[in-house]
Order: sequence, then C-alpha cells, then structure tokens
Amino acid sequence: MRDLMSRATRITGPLRRLLLTILVIMGTAAAVRLLASVLANDGLSMPEIGILVLFALTFAWISMAFWTAIAGFLLHIFGVHSWVRAGQLAEPTPGSVQGRTALAVPIYHEDPEAVRQRLAAIYRSLLTTGQQSAFDIFILSDSQDPDTVFEEQTMWAELCAELGAKERIFYRNRTDNTGRKAGNIAEFCRRWGKRYDYFLCLDADSLMAGETLVYLARLMDVNPKAGLIQTSPQPIGGKTLFARIQQFASALYNPLFALGTAFWYPGRSNYWGHNAIIRTAAFMTDAGLPRLPGKPPLGGEILSHDFVEAALLARSGWSVWLVPEVGGSYEELPPTLADYAQRDQRWCQGNLQHMRLLPMKGILAVNRMHLLFGVMSYMASVFWLLLLLLATLEAAWLNTASWAYFPNAGSLFPNWPVSKTFEMLGLYSITMGMLFVPKLLAMSMALGDSERRRGFGGPLRLIKSTLTELVFSVLLAPIMMFQQTQAVFNTFLGRKVTWKGQRRGDGVETWADALANYGAISLMGLVWALVAYQLAPNLLAWMSPVLVGLFLAIPLAVFASQPAIGSAARRFGWFLTPEETDPPAVVIDQASYDETVTDSGDDESKPHNRLAAPAGR
Repeated sequence: MRDLMSRATRITGPLRRLLLTILVIMGTAAAVRLLASVLANDGLSMPEIGILVLFALTFAWISMAFWTAIAGFLLHIFGVHSWVRAGQLAEPTPGSVQGRTALAVPIYHEDPEAVRQRLAAIYRSLLTTGQQSAFDIFILSDSQDPDTVFEEQTMWAELCAELGAKERIFYRNRTDNTGRKAGNIAEFCRRWGKRYDYFLCLDADSLMAGETLVYLARLMDVNPKAGLIQTSPQPIGGKTLFARIQQFASALYNPLFALGTAFWYPGRSNYWGHNAIIRTAAFMTDAGLPRLPGKPPLGGEILSHDFVEAALLARSGWSVWLVPEVGGSYEELPPTLADYAQRDQRWCQGNLQHMRLLPMKGILAVNRMHLLFGVMSYMASVFWLLLLLLATLEAAWLNTASWAYFPNAGSLFPNWPVSKTFEMLGLYSITMGMLFVPKLLAMSMALGDSERRRGFGGPLRLIKSTLTELVFSVLLAPIMMFQQTQAVFNTFLGRKVTWKGQRRGDGVETWADALANYGAISLMGLVWALVAYQLAPNLLAWMSPVLVGLFLAIPLAVFASQPAIGSAARRFGWFLTPEETDPPAVVIDQASYDETVTDSGDDESKPHNRLAAPAGR
C-alpha cells in the first residue's frame, strides 16, 4: 500500500484533480440517487426537485473537504507526505540566502504596541539565523487618525533604537488608502519593489520564525519558476474560550487538510493573503488587479485580492505552492463570535466578487475552481438554509396531506405507502460521517505521534478537547449559516461593508450585545422548532442539532467570549495546543517582550516625517 501511495504522489496535478472530481461526482450522484428514492414515493414535485438540487450542491461541497482530508490522512500514515511535490519543487541546500527579501507589514488602525511586540520577536529570531542582512522590514500604515499615526511613528522609532536596526526597519504612512490592503502592497511594490527579489506579506497579527523566513527565501532561490510559496499559519494567543477552541481546532485539523490540499493542487495552490513569500518581479508584472465593472459591492475594487493574485500569477506561468510541513508561521484569531462574523462579512463581499472574475480570459481551470470555491464558501450556507426550509415544508405537507390509496379510478389494488426510514438513516449517517470522520482521523494522527500527543496535553486531554470541539462546532454551524446567509443577501442588496481595524486579543460580548446580534436568530430557531413540532414532529429529531444551536446562540456567544472562562479552560487542560505546551522561541519572545522600552534620545530615530525608507529607494 505504501508503494501504491508513493506512486500516487508522482501523478501529475491535472490527473490528481481529475481523480478528485470523479470521487466527488460519483459520491454526490450516489447520495442524490438515494435521496431521490426516498422522496419519489409518488413522483417528484417541484419542491422535491429543489431539495435534490440543493442537497447535491451541499453534499458536493462536503465531499470536497472529505476527500481532501482522506488524501492527507493516507499520505501521513504511509509516510509519503514528503513526496507530495517530489521532483517539482527543489529543496534548498544549506547556505546563505542569495536574494533580498522585504517583510511587508500593512497595518490599519492596529495597536502599535502589539505590532511592535511581533516585529521585535521576528527580528530577534532573524538575528539567530545570522541571515538578517538579507531581510528588511517595512511597516506600511494605512491609518488615517493623526493620533494613531503619531503612535505608530513613535513605536517605529523606539523599535529601531531598541533593536539597533535603523537600517533594517522602515515606516511609511499612506495618506490616500485607495485599494485598502491590496493598494497598500501595490504602492509598496511601485516605490521599493525593484530593490527586492522577494517580499513576504505579513498581516498585523502575523508572527514568523527567523528560520522559516530563511527557508522560504532559499526555496525561492532554488526554484526560479515559483511565483508564490504559501505557508499554513497556526493561530496562537487566543484568550477567550471562542478563540481557544478555534485555535485548538486549527492545530489539530489543519495539518490533515493542508497536506491533502497540497496533494490535490501541486504548483497550483492558492494564496491566503499573508504569511507567504512572493517573487516581487512576477507580482509587479503579472498580478496587477483589474477593476471590476459596475458599482460596489460586487463591482469596483477587488476586496478578496489573494485568490485573484494567485490566479494571475498562474496565468503567466508562475507556480504557486503550499508547503504545509513548514512550521514557524503564526497568526491570531478574532476573540468573539461577533468579531468573527464582522470579518466574515468583509470576506463574503470580496469572495462574491469572484463570480465576475470566473470568465476572465486566460485564467487556468484550476484557478477558476479556486475562485468558485471562494464563492461557494458563502453560498453553501444559503443552499443549506434553503434546503432545511424546503425539507420542513415538504415534511409538513406530507404530514397534513391524506394518502391516496387508490389514485387511479377503478383500481382494484391499493397504493400502500412505503417506509424509507432505513434509507434516510443511511443517508443521514453518510453525511454526518463525511463531516466528522476527518476530525476523528486528525485526532488519531495526533494520538499516534508522541510529540504531537504531548503537545495537546496527552491522550485524555486531546480526546476530551476534540469531543468538546465537535459539540461546539455543531452548535456554532447553524449560527454561522444564518450570519453568512445574511452577509450574502446584504451584498446582493448593495450594502457595502465598512473597513475597520480588527479587534485582536481580548474581547467580551455582553448579554446586550448578544441579544442585539443573535436575538432574531434565537427567536427564529424557537419558532422553527414550534412549527416543526406542530406540523412535522417526525422532522424535529433530525433537525434538533440545528435548532438547538440557533436557540442557544445568545448564551453561547456570551460565554465563549469570556477571557476568564478561556483561562480556566487552559488551567484545566482543555484545548491545549503544541504552541502552548512547548512554545517555539519566537512565540515566547513575542509573549514576553518588555513593553517598557525607553527612548534612546537619538533625534535621528524620532518620527520626523511621514516617509522613512532606505536611502535612494
């Protein structure tokens, strides 16, 4: 079997994706056929046809994730994960970095002290590699508030003085923030891009180890056709219960899904907008964003730029790689469900813009697939909600309508109703299995690896945390379904989202906040349950996970936002991650950075202008 898997890793990317397509289509067709046999007791009505179509779309979406996880699991257990890109992406040899790399850090109304902590940790980590001379750091501010800008400039000056890195760390504030983050990076490239072979885009909450930065630069050195190499960032620093559960889930499940994604899309992976190294010349020449026709929110500036930039690079012949085995790449998560939803609204508007990019000339089929996935990541919630509503109406109609035992006049034999309980249980079990089996496989992978098992606090803590996360994800899913559906409709109705600084670290959702945010959702869940009980009581048990999640939205949001509950969970060993139990040096440095740095008194280090960059750049 191991030999068979090793041969599978040598199959070309197009053939791998053909195999994935076949698996998804065959599985979806079989599931739809089974559901059709359940519904077609007396032919298919229009609502039943609608149910089949919506079920096919949602099942196919689930199936894509399932087969991605299965591929990652098989590659891992047979020890062939290192062969995923064998012969296609050369491994670097030890030695000095040849090219010069800029770390581009776009910020917008962020906490300057938090930014300083992360950049100081990154730079000190670079110092340990001895390769710091190959890297410069650019703090690219889009902040508009004068007080915030002054604080950023002060932070930059103190950071340079503390690290003795005045020739390595630069600051620029852009007064015209056209294009948001994408425009910020584009302006950086126009002004200083020609001075650097590569640039590594970091978000304000990004953290990367020096050895990781050096390795990525060396990968670029020895792979001249690589346009972009994406790492798989691991969330850290979660304080609220919500953030801790999310970062635990990411630590446990992401290695499985990232490895599977790397297998299905070798050299044609996607870009996630941060913690990735990019060939500067390729980006400047071939990744310029078009302006979409029409007015916002679906027209105008492209918001979700990363998928599009990856597609434009691939169109010009550059490869885009995901390297899931590379560690030392970190980010933070929104602290509350409300913050998560706020970020999701921005992403939703940007991803729905991809519909207008699907017919773009020259885009490779695999990148059209990535763009479609971006659309589907939000439309799936709409399809799921419509499917549940149609299923409720269908069940209510069947319960209230009388059965026609003699539909044909003069018939001597009655038309007896046929029970399809076994088929429904089978279909329900298959669907739930495709959702939960990948999570259980990821848990088994961690249990089978002594180092990762210890990183999650040992086998018992890992198992109880995984099972609790499963329950939490079940309760959270219908809430996110409603919120994403609302975001989709707001976008189609022309309601633009506002560009705000993102809250990081702590965040508490009060009962009043939760009532305003989720009161309508909870009320809908209660009304839905009452209607189902009156008209279709047999459907109530099937839909109970959804209805319970909706009904508990308010207390779930409040309790999950409490840092005290998150701290208590950590003390008792719940939702531990390897980055907590055995934190890497750069994470320790970032968390323990001395915030009482004093000013050196050097006038030249003070923020005396709006543009501070290398001489002649």
